[in-house]
Amino acid sequence: MPNYYQPEIECASQEQIRAWQDERLVKTVHHVYEHVPYYRNLMVQKGVTPEDIHGVDDLHKLPFLTKDDLRDAYPYGLLAVPKRDAVRIQSTSGTTGRRVVAFYTQHDLDLWEDCCARAIVAAGGSNEDVVHVCYGYGLFTGGPGLNGGSHKVGSLTLPMSSGNTDRQIQFMVDLGSTILCCTPSYAAYLAETICERGLQNQIKLKAGIFGAEAWSEEMRQDIQNKLGIKAYDIYGLTEISGPGVSFECSEQTGMHINEDHFIAEIIDPQTGEVLPEGEKGELVFTSITKEAFPLIRYRTRDICVLSRKKCSCGRTHVKMSKPMGRSDDMLIVKGVNVFPSQIETVLLNKGYPANYQIVVSRVNNSDQLDVQVEMTPEMFSDTVTEVASKEKELVDALKAMLGIYANVKLVAPKSIARSEGKAVRIIDNRKLY
Repeated sequence: MPNYYQPEIECASQEQIRAWQDERLVKTVHHVYEHVPYYRNLMVQKGVTPEDIHGVDDLHKLPFLTKDDLRDAYPYGLLAVPKRDAVRIQSTSGTTGRRVVAFYTQHDLDLWEDCCARAIVAAGGSNEDVVHVCYGYGLFTGGPGLNGGSHKVGSLTLPMSSGNTDRQIQFMVDLGSTILCCTPSYAAYLAETICERGLQNQIKLKAGIFGAEAWSEEMRQDIQNKLGIKAYDIYGLTEISGPGVSFECSEQTGMHINEDHFIAEIIDPQTGEVLPEGEKGELVFTSITKEAFPLIRYRTRDICVLSRKKCSCGRTHVKMSKPMGRSDDMLIVKGVNVFPSQIETVLLNKGYPANYQIVVSRVNNSDQLDVQVEMTPEMFSDTVTEVASKEKELVDALKAMLGIYANVKLVAPKSIARSEGKAVRIIDNRKLY
């Protein structure tokens, strides 16, 4: 096994994991009750005190936290240590309302980097690898998290940040990058560019660690085929710590949650009721080892499933599925729930690139769903009649998947803006009315 594998933690028994969680949850609840008036008020409103919490079985008694709470408490309202003990902040990439900031002590940073190191090792990384990090740095957690995790593993780290695709590819070739870390949409763009330039035989990549946005299994296969790598999912939120909350192993059937640091629940997004293992619902996380910014029962809005099915890699921590969408980003069009991942699945299954845009408008008091899809260079030479036929085929396929009609417009290759960070997939013009 690579040099940072931690079997005593990652392969611990369920009894040991539960014992860690019980002890750390109780300690965390006392910590926030004593040091964060905002939390204390929420708990008082729900009629619960730290003495009511004896372990994970009592977790449901505690109030939920949402992103609105983080905005209301901005900037220091949820800080659980004196400012002199916090050494860093990170922030979300949100564009509306107050930004969300998260605080870290040095201990928090060490634990976060441990989690990211586990993800790199699970993707086959060791101190023999060259880890190419082109997530954004600065306030965004992607770059700093994987950068620190790579250092913990002992890999040679390229802190490329995002942008400047020509330089990315040059360094990838010249320095022999073996593990690529970025958003899946940027990985798809890099793969497209590498193939166009005929450089597939000059890159040495063996694995990619991709996260920060939703991506489908079809997109994974497309990236793997073009780059000749194994593509691993990684999950995290700035509010909880950043990437490394969970990560895929070689089995690629879900992401192991670092249960020694986080407790996961699945709830009904409408009622808040905790759902049993195997049911689809909204993912909720509780931090149990953070000092500066421990969030309890934080609603992620991500829709997924938890499973404790035995994994061939030997890790025993619970797995979460790839998020199937977000309860807040889900589109409701003509009364039907529509997730972008459903549309992406149809397009990739039909052989179209992973670059598309969804536009929802209000026309004559009715919702209208438009999907703009890039053609491949080969399709671009088709006749008008052939293009119209392909559009009709996609309309029928989307109708079968979604249950509603969508207008499809095939557009020229590269006419939809590429993204070096998170891709902008949805434009909902109904919000303008």
